This record gives sequence, structure tokens and C-alpha cells, in this order.
Amino acid sequence: MRADLERLAQRRPPLRDPSDKFEVDPVTAEVIRSTMETICVEMAFYVSRTAITPILNQSNERNASILDRNGRLAALSVGVPQLMLCSSLPVRFALEFFGETGMNEGDVILSNDPYVGAGHLPDYNVFSPVFADGRLVLIASIQCHQGDTGGSVPGGYNISADDIWGDGVRWPVIKLMDRGVERKDTLLCVEANSRLASFAGDIRAQMGAARLGAARLGELFERYGVDTVEASVDWFIDSTGRAVRDIVRTWPNGVNEADAYVDQDPRGNKDVHIHVKATVDDDHLSFDFTGTDTRENLQAWSAFGNARGFTVAQVAAMIDPSIPKNEGFFDAIDITIPLGCVLNPYHGRPVSAGTHHPGTEVGDAIALALNHVSPERAVPQTYKTGIPTTIVGIDPRTNEEFVDPSTEVYAGWCNAAKGVDAWGALNASYGNLWKAPAEMNENTYPHILWSRDYRTDSGGAGQWRGLCGSHYVKEVRVPSRVYTRVVGIRYPMPGIAGGNPGSPNSLTLAANSEHPVTVEDMADWVQMDAGDRIVYDYGGGGGWGDPLDRDPHAVLDDVLDEYVSELGALRDYGVVLRGSLEDLTLVVDDDATAREREKRRNDRANGRGDGRTNDRANDLSATAKIDAQT
Repeated sequence: MRADLERLAQRRPPLRDPSDKFEVDPVTAEVIRSTMETICVEMAFYVSRTAITPILNQSNERNASILDRNGRLAALSVGVPQLMLCSSLPVRFALEFFGETGMNEGDVILSNDPYVGAGHLPDYNVFSPVFADGRLVLIASIQCHQGDTGGSVPGGYNISADDIWGDGVRWPVIKLMDRGVERKDTLLCVEANSRLASFAGDIRAQMGAARLGAARLGELFERYGVDTVEASVDWFIDSTGRAVRDIVRTWPNGVNEADAYVDQDPRGNKDVHIHVKATVDDDHLSFDFTGTDTRENLQAWSAFGNARGFTVAQVAAMIDPSIPKNEGFFDAIDITIPLGCVLNPYHGRPVSAGTHHPGTEVGDAIALALNHVSPERAVPQTYKTGIPTTIVGIDPRTNEEFVDPSTEVYAGWCNAAKGVDAWGALNASYGNLWKAPAEMNENTYPHILWSRDYRTDSGGAGQWRGLCGSHYVKEVRVPSRVYTRVVGIRYPMPGIAGGNPGSPNSLTLAANSEHPVTVEDMADWVQMDAGDRIVYDYGGGGGWGDPLDRDPHAVLDDVLDEYVSELGALRDYGVVLRGSLEDLTLVVDDDATAREREKRRNDRANGRGDGRTNDRANDLSATAKIDAQT
């Protein structure tokens, strides 16, 4: 049974009889909205404090949301944007499947099927309906990335799968609890289809969080009354939609198109293509992905709900951050994703890896398309992870198999914005995860983490600089196998408004052995001996604006901070430095820098180079050589 996702996505609540209209004052509505968001945060923290697997209790890849009786998103917690924004379609499918009488107070329902709107199989959506006055009013939902979901590959990412059934186990919609009573049969089935002994505890953590959310919403009804809560949900969804449209109205009208690419799929098909046409028409914003790759032999597919979530996540990042994130964003945007393209595959295609790529390239394409429309906010909220680096072996402390999804701290892929250098470790798509510290990873798995340092010259040059990637070294202390996919080698994070792209990813397995393996696309269970090291150079973020417009003294600061090398200062920014870095006597030669930049701008105007990066990247330019000699 395949859900008609586009129809579910456009589902709107039935019109109320005007005589039944219940008015609510905006202050009360805002208090109720804030309370709902607090409930979502409490649900998410419940999972963090009760789950067993590190991906949930350490990296916190869990998010909570509240939906109304029609499956409209009303409130959410702080978390992974794409994961939260995939929460509504599985709930809408359940509402249709069970009908008015099929859901009951005390039910807890599970869905992870991408073909009813989820992202990919590891993303388990567990939700509980909330009733008042004998009728369904709200739904409390908790989304978590589970560490293993069956199938032929540990860890939930079978990038070699020929179809969705090879990805793992699909649960379109099942009840884990019926009227407050556990369904032992379905729980046994769900638990039996995971390799992890901890999975039983993790799924019960989600069940507990969903029930907690339902209880808190019941308290909200008692305090304010059902009519006031329902009217408030209508009010703040409508308010968000109006606020988004008001901002879009300030953008210049026009049609803007852009392309983004994934290096290749696991079968070696090159240049998986994402195309978007973004149209601004007064207060109307639409995205049409017609022209996106439709090759049938590909093995990189993003589910419709996943692509829809990335679309809204990118738009939300380009809008006033104070606007609440709810169904109003979806109401204010039209999204067309043709069936059969890599962002909306025909039923049965594998999608486990596609939730990352080509999913994230949706955000790249939108940011590139709108970088002339709203340049100050055109920052891709994406990443180039491929898939997590899954490491499997036997832990001698327990004599049991471990599955390490590599959820510890690293940095990379964060783009600059107008007026702000990229900062921190990761952008919002990953930055809302709490990556596990080295000590926690080493305590949980038989590994040692030797390095997670920033990489000099890895951030994209620009008027504002992209974040550096990181040099990451992990040593396995027992024989292990590694399974992963690497992208962002030929297509790293893009620069915006004339900025340079970030540096590419690079992964080497058994790097310290006699037979190192450089991963060009995928590692299909590469064997590593005890003592072998994984060296991952994570790529940097793209820069914003012309590098020749960057303040030369900001470049000097970057050199002193080791974000940029002395050679990089000249090569990428046209900044001439004098003195010694070792002695901390470096200074900017303002006159030589002005001459160097003028030369590059003239070269650019006359078609002799791009004016941003020195074509003779490994040497000083002729102008700088003369300046250095004088």
C-alpha cells in the first residue's frame, strides 16, 4: 500500500462553520504555543535520559513535535530540522488508515516507512493521540534515529540495497499500545528486527516520551479548555503563514534556477543531478524540481517526505528566525517534486542513503537559486557526510558485537553568511545534535580517538570565511569492519555570492598500515586490524562574497589563528604578509596587497582568471614576488 504523499502533503483541515468560530486573543495563543514547545523539549529530553544507545542518549538525534487532529505541525523542539519536518506525513497516513474510530485514547503508534512520508527506515516516528471531550484533538510525536533497523547491513544504511526491502524493516503504521495496554506481539516483532540488544529500551524510551507528551497536553486542555487550545493552534499556524508571506513579498519577483550535484551513487553513476526552479511572485513562493535526475539505474534516492523537509528547512533558515516553525511554513510554500525523480522515487526504491544525498543537495540548490533574492540569508543548511562511518566488531569486554555509528564530535561543512564568518563546529542541520565527547565514545566502544583538529585552509575563502573542516583520527583496538559512503569529493559545500567552495572530504582506512584504503565512494565492509587508524579529513564550509573584498587584517587574524596559512592568505585572498609567523611578527603589507588585488581584478575583467583564487596556487604571483623582493 503506497500513500499518495502529495495529496497528504496538501491536506488541509475542513472548513469550520462560521458560527462555530472560537476567538482567541493573541497573548493566550502565544502562551499556549510556548507551552507546547516546552512540552516538545521535555519529550526530547525524556528520550535522552532514558534511551540506551549512544546515538540517542549522547548525540541526541531525537526530536519532538505536536500536531493537530488533521496532522498539521503545531510545535516542535530544537533538533534536526529535516527530521522534525518529516513528522507530519506519517501521522496523516495513520489518520487516514485508522479513520475516525481507529485511534483511541492511550494508543501509541509507530511508523518508519519512507513511502508513507518518513525520511528513511532508521527514523522511527512514535506518536500518541490526545483526546478531550470524547474526540481527537492533538497528537504528541517523537522522532528518533534508531541505531539498527534490520536488513542485511548493521547500522541502518544499506547503500548497496536494490530495493526498499533490502534497506531494512518497514513499519507503515502499527500500534505498540492499544488503549493504554502494550501490544506484546507487535513489540516482539519490532524488537526482533534489530541487532541491538539496547533497541528494546530505546523503543520504550520513545513510547514513554509520546505518553508523557500526551499527558502534558491533557493538562493543557484542563487549564485553558479544548476550544481555546484548538483556536490557538489555528491562530499561530495562520500567523506563521502570514509572516512568511510578508517576508517573501519583500523579495524581488522572478524565476531563479540552480543546480546541485552528488558526486556519484554507490553504483558509480556520476553527477546525480538536482535542479530547482524557485519562483517569487509577490507573496507567493514556489519550488519546482522538474529537471531533477530520473535515471532508472541510480541507487541514490530521497523519499518525498525527506525532500519536502529539506525544502522547508532551507527556507526557514532564510526567514526571520523569530517566526515559529509550524505548518504555516508549508502553507506558504508550493513544492512540486515529479514522481520518478531522485527526490520522489517510484515505490520500492532504496532510500536509506538518499536521506543524506541527494536529500541535502535540495538545500544547496535552493540557497544557490535564492542567493540573489535574499543574499544575506542564502546559507546552505546542509552537509556532505555521505553516510555515518559504521564500524562493527566484537567488544572483548562483553564478547558481543558492537555497532559504532561514529556519532562523536567533529567539525565541517558550515558555510559563512553575509557579515559573519562561519563559526562553531557544524551548521543547524547537524549542529543541533549533541555529538558525544571522545571519552564517551572510547568508554562505549573499543577505540581511541587521537585527533579532531581544525584543518588549516579548508574553509572556503570569501568576504566572510567558511568554517574549517577537521582532521579526525580514530584507532580501532580490535579487528573491525568499516562500512560507509563518501561524497563531497568533487562537489563540496558551495560558495555563495562569489565565495569559494569549502575543501572536499577525504577518508583513508587503515591509514597507518602497509595497505591503506582511500575511499573514493564507498567502503563495503573494509577489514581493519587492531591498531589500524581511520583518518577522515572532513570538508570545510563555503565562503560568502568575493575573497578580494575581505578585510586584509581579518585574513591576518585567520593566519595567526591557523585557520588560513600564509600561502593561503596570498593565494586565496590576495593578501601580502611580511614578517614571521613563528615569531608572531606578521603584518599586512597594505600597499602590496592593494596592488595584488587590483591586478587580480583586472585579470578577472579581462578574462584571465577568476580573480578569487590565484591560478598559480603553489607560488606567489608575479606582483607579490616583486613586492617581496623590494
